[in-house]
Amino acid sequence: MPDAHIRILPNLSEIKAADWDACAAGGAARPEPFVSHAFLSALEESGCAAARTGWLPQHLVLDGPDGKAAAVCPAYLKSHSRGEYVFDQGWADAYMRAGGEYYPKVQVAVPFTPVTGRRLLLKDPDDPVGRLALGAGIKQLVRLRGASSAHVTFSTEEEWEELASLGFLKRTDRQFHWTNAGYATYDDFLAELASRKRKALKKERREAIADGISIEWLTGKTLTEEAFDAFFMFYLDTGGRKWGTPYLNRQFFQRAAERMADQILLVMARRNGRYIAGALNFIGAETLYGRYWGAVEHHPFLHFEVCYHQAIDYAIATGLKVVEAGAQGEHKLARGYLPKATYSAHYIVHQGLAGAVAQYLERERTHVEEDSAVLTELGPFRRCEEEEQD
Repeated sequence: MPDAHIRILPNLSEIKAADWDACAAGGAARPEPFVSHAFLSALEESGCAAARTGWLPQHLVLDGPDGKAAAVCPAYLKSHSRGEYVFDQGWADAYMRAGGEYYPKVQVAVPFTPVTGRRLLLKDPDDPVGRLALGAGIKQLVRLRGASSAHVTFSTEEEWEELASLGFLKRTDRQFHWTNAGYATYDDFLAELASRKRKALKKERREAIADGISIEWLTGKTLTEEAFDAFFMFYLDTGGRKWGTPYLNRQFFQRAAERMADQILLVMARRNGRYIAGALNFIGAETLYGRYWGAVEHHPFLHFEVCYHQAIDYAIATGLKVVEAGAQGEHKLARGYLPKATYSAHYIVHQGLAGAVAQYLERERTHVEEDSAVLTELGPFRRCEEEEQD
């Protein structure tokens, strides 16, 4: 793409939603929810991803020979390492103890969202030249802003490999994802589990709703202000306990609901006429993404029911292939969610720091791979010898 030109956008209002989404979709009917103009602009307009919160937008746009956007990249200049879920605070501390300035840094990511997906968003996803041009543009942004580093988090494996060819360091981690093997019902899924695990999950689901609790799925036109107001209170409670200050505000959820209601699923639990718990999910082309949970009443196993079992039910009912239930959480393993690798790529200017981080990441990748193999073996699915005994 020799005639290409890269621009830096200080906010998404400077590019038409259709132009951004044409790149973010990459030939699909529409983008995955988190890289869409609707989602990212809702973060900016609500003030959640802004200079005052340490997320200064610096989005890259790669113009083709015709002057139109051929690729885009959600990028931010960060003054801290919060809201990323790929932890580099140890690197920052070491560099600052040695007299360096780790911040600002460039973050190529979806703010506050540990979800795997394309980060180098090409209109033609099979164009390796354009992808490499964006990667080079990220490095140039680091130089222009005097940043210490750039971090492309929760990328695809293909992007991870290509960025490594540009000098980015390779990092892996894991999440727990559920995969739909063509199940017609939840019982079909249970039939794949070891007998003891199957019985435990059946009991767990019964007890979760034993106290007169009913479950509702709300999406599209069935989303209501009442439900979102209740969910936001649940989110504030959980966010306050986890992070001190929740990252998202009510304005963000309002904008998201207005612009992408058909890509939102609220799983809400009701008891005695009022909502008592809920989980927010986003619906992709093939994946249900679990994001936030909260409750004002606490009942045994209700968290597992609303966040994990109901997500599986919805995926089966709608033919989705995967449920991604968010970051961390080995408790998901017993509920059929198995380890899945996640990828991030890191470009560090200072060669001394880069060398030390590279050595650390080599050891970390080995540990993640070995640990994931052990966890997969510990999963609830039947093995050959168990099938013979069932």
